[in-house]
Amino acid sequence: MQVPIGQLIRDELRRQGKTNQWLATQIHVNPRTVNKIFLKEVIDTQQLLLISKALDVDFFKAFSEALQ
Repeated sequence: MQVPIGQLIRDELRRQGKTNQWLATQIHVNPRTVNKIFLKEVIDTQQLLLISKALDVDFFKAFSEALQ
């Protein structure tokens, strides 16, 4: 089972009412990179950790749940 991580991140960012620019600043990337993250099915763990901290959401949990 594949985890649509980019979509989960985008949905959470929207749910929180935050912008791509805000997330880009938080994780120290270009806003275009945030748009690319939304399309990803695979993501670097360090980048996912930064995103999880910025949005205060454990995105790693989605992968753990996929193991069940």
